[in-house]
Amino acid sequence: MKNVLLLSAGRRVELAQSFLAEIAERNLDSRLLATEMRPETSAACQIVHTAIKTPRVTDPSYVDFLLSTCLREGIGLVVPTIDTELLLLSQHRQMFADEGIHVIISDESLVRICRDKRLTANLFTDISIDTPKIFARDAIKFPCFAKPYDGSCSIGASIVSTPAMLSDAMLADEKMMFMELIDASHQEYTVDAYYDRRGQLRCFVPRQRLETRAGEVSKGVTRRNHVYHYLRDKLTRIQGARGCITLQLFSNQETGRFAALEINPRFGGGYPLTYGAGAKYPGWLIDEYLLGHDLPFKEAWEADLLMLRYDAKVLVHGYN
Repeated sequence: MKNVLLLSAGRRVELAQSFLAEIAERNLDSRLLATEMRPETSAACQIVHTAIKTPRVTDPSYVDFLLSTCLREGIGLVVPTIDTELLLLSQHRQMFADEGIHVIISDESLVRICRDKRLTANLFTDISIDTPKIFARDAIKFPCFAKPYDGSCSIGASIVSTPAMLSDAMLADEKMMFMELIDASHQEYTVDAYYDRRGQLRCFVPRQRLETRAGEVSKGVTRRNHVYHYLRDKLTRIQGARGCITLQLFSNQETGRFAALEINPRFGGGYPLTYGAGAKYPGWLIDEYLLGHDLPFKEAWEADLLMLRYDAKVLVHGYN
């Protein structure tokens, strides 16, 4: 039986634990491996079967290193987790597939769209999902929200309340985009969607974000509500999607307004809540790519499940 490789594992202990649990539930002899630049200081790397030191994703040797590692370790399933590796892996997905290695990444065309929030807005429009208005630089309306079009984790994002707050540096930054500010009357949601190996939507779980810390949800609750019904048919039409896809959007239930912001073609940081609700995407990846099973559409996940996160520790003995 082939093994599973989790890339850039970092602090993703719960994601690693979910893969371990799904492997054990199926009584497979597969191992879970993980990569990191410094695996000795990665919490997730301490709980997998094998941790592997890897070069930086921007290193010219990265793809060859990854392929040789997969061949040496009997890897059949590769799961990326960070934005910076997605485009590169999408460009080389077929090279891995030719060796019987499944890299769970969307098509390059979709990854490029997801990396540019201006293109993402066009995609949402194409599938009839509302988005915030994007302002031209000479027609900005205040207050507005400024963020880099290729940013992540809220880095570089800010609210610009008045023209006086709009600096020359912000206007000169070609990557900065200015959009309609979505006010506090809207609730924020992240949606974990699963697309099978044929690109068919098989499940999605909206998570209402109650509280965030450093751009990642710390308190959240699953909802099967107006957001679910709004997206049910629209999400079937994301061309090139594969594996876990996360979407971020805002909703005002009273006015019926929706405003979708971004798509990330990877597992999101809050996915453990979705897993706890019964949408077991790691197991479904194993079923599809290692066991060759087909999946039906799945709606049997628990709504109104509240997640309250806290800090935990992983102890490493004998560290030098």
